[in-house]
Amino acid sequence: MADSYVELQYFDIALAALLIVVSAAISVALRLGMERTLLLASVRTVVQLLLVGFVLKTVFQFDQWVNVVAVMLLMTLIAGVTAVRRSHRRYPGMWLDTILSIWITTWLITSFALFVVVRGDHPWYQPQYAIPLLGMVLGNTLNGISLGLNALTDTLASQRSQVETLLALGATRWEAASGPVRQAVRTGMIPIINAMMIVGVVSLPGMMTGQLLSGTEPAQAVRYQIVIMFLVASATSLGTVAVVLCSYRRLFNSQHQFLYHLVDGREL
Repeated sequence: MADSYVELQYFDIALAALLIVVSAAISVALRLGMERTLLLASVRTVVQLLLVGFVLKTVFQFDQWVNVVAVMLLMTLIAGVTAVRRSHRRYPGMWLDTILSIWITTWLITSFALFVVVRGDHPWYQPQYAIPLLGMVLGNTLNGISLGLNALTDTLASQRSQVETLLALGATRWEAASGPVRQAVRTGMIPIINAMMIVGVVSLPGMMTGQLLSGTEPAQAVRYQIVIMFLVASATSLGTVAVVLCSYRRLFNSQHQFLYHLVDGREL
């Protein structure tokens, strides 16, 4: 197995960027109106990744737990904010529910990985493990939470009459909302379940591909990817359940009333 990898230069990145230009040209030709968004996303990708590379280089160089935790906190905060911004509807307390759900679940799962699974002589805060593991868990949990929130609020808004009828007939708030809650959790879990069903057969995940390109033994790369998939699936399920249940508690009071006005008319 080769111990080295092909180093990419900025010229190589420019060549890859030509593919984006082609996609933008297709958008113009078909009048899709997506060329500006595509180019903006490409510029943001370059800027953000270069910035992250600079930050990680500094963190790796000093290798202190304070720096690692600071980066992890910033990543978590950005993930929470992004999840809320992706939601079509918002309600009071949504920011707190989302950020806490993402923070608690992702840090719990990442801690399990660092202290139990990926154990060794290295300290828990070694950035080589802590930051990439949290980043992969955060990205997938963010998607699950945002999908779950959208599904819950949209379903409750569209099924208002059914929910309120059940409450009027004597149903508890859980009996009236359990259907939308379960549907929201299922929706949030769909992407990761689909990914697990085809991983290794249809697609090779980014982490595994990166390890293979860097010269890692395929068997080790596969083992790491299996662990990552299990961590991501667990964090996504826990995070989605947490945020959906928090939303349910805010949208239904202790008198078993549906507070429809909190989600009505709050389309973005």
